[in-house]
Amino acid sequence: MGSSKKLTAVFVKSVKEPGKYGDGNGLYLVVSQTGAKRWEQRLTIQGKRCDCGHGSASIVSLADAREKAVEYLRIAGNGADPRKEKDRNSEILTFEAAAREVHKGLLGSWSNEKHGNDFINSLQMHAFPKIGTVLVSEVGSSDLLKVLAPIWTSKNETARRVFQRMETVLKWAAAKEWRDGTPGDVTLKGLPKVRRTKSHRKALPYGKVQEMVSALRASNAMTQTKLCLEFVILTATRSSEARYAQWNEIDLKKATWTIPAARIKMRRDHTVPLSLRAIQILKDAQCLYGSEGYVFPGARNGRPLSDLALSGRVKELGYDVTVHGFRTSFRTWTQERTTFAREICEAALAHLVGDEVERAYARSDLLEKRRKLMEAWADYLAADRGKVVRIG
Repeated sequence: MGSSKKLTAVFVKSVKEPGKYGDGNGLYLVVSQTGAKRWEQRLTIQGKRCDCGHGSASIVSLADAREKAVEYLRIAGNGADPRKEKDRNSEILTFEAAAREVHKGLLGSWSNEKHGNDFINSLQMHAFPKIGTVLVSEVGSSDLLKVLAPIWTSKNETARRVFQRMETVLKWAAAKEWRDGTPGDVTLKGLPKVRRTKSHRKALPYGKVQEMVSALRASNAMTQTKLCLEFVILTATRSSEARYAQWNEIDLKKATWTIPAARIKMRRDHTVPLSLRAIQILKDAQCLYGSEGYVFPGARNGRPLSDLALSGRVKELGYDVTVHGFRTSFRTWTQERTTFAREICEAALAHLVGDEVERAYARSDLLEKRRKLMEAWADYLAADRGKVVRIG
């Protein structure tokens, strides 16, 4: 073992004699028989004598080795294991890298691609520029405030979604033991109160839906847009469910469309009975676009219609309503103009009815009763307003 005097950079570079040369704080320069040099530190960690490596002397300078030795000494003095701390810190991701990992892991859990895109795009726009490079273990309430404060009052709904998504990333990091919990509650207390008014999606009165369908058919929209939008209205489904419909979900002989659980809110397959008009729309789409892939393909090859293709067309026709609102139009019509039972109407909208016990015993999907309801809705939309139509 060498002298207890402090080492110098010149000595570290020139020494060739094999041995261990001390520098203080338990740090040694170890010269092997082959002439290779490395840094080693002898410490007592949690009651045990240990030797910790600090890398090759050809890469790690004397100054850096001393800095590491002091840090290890501090951590060991606090009762922790500096070797584990080093490994842990080397694994920890930045907030942006962690968010992308979370996004990747959640992709399969979203009903459609749009939700996944919204998650990462909102963070990319608002969070990454401000806290993307901060280690996910170090993100605190002040960091979240940097992201939220500029948009909290002007875009409150967006800000709340961004906040929830940042919380999701931090909870994931906590599950990996990279941090203790999240600063969510503290963060919200640092933001001004914003009065929130609950707004429902705008819906067209059911008496005007047939008029809109007629205007849609006469419009100059792309054929697949016209077919898809009318199909959405006839089936009382969500825009994404129809836009992402694929031919392997359709059974023309049985007149059914089975939406897979992954694409529906209630997370179980939902079979939609198809009216005669809905079947005709599908046959028209089949003649025009084939019977493989998306039923209503978008302008770009291999892609479905966009949400804007449908919502934009409704606005262009002069109706200030949402596509989702046609579900409300349908439900109001069932209440005011038919005698179909509530559970049949709710099942048509893929809504769960009753508590868990009730649902456990009610195994039927009421398909044939729903078929009569959807045929009645199609008849109502096709009817001449001057005639009386028997419904239900």
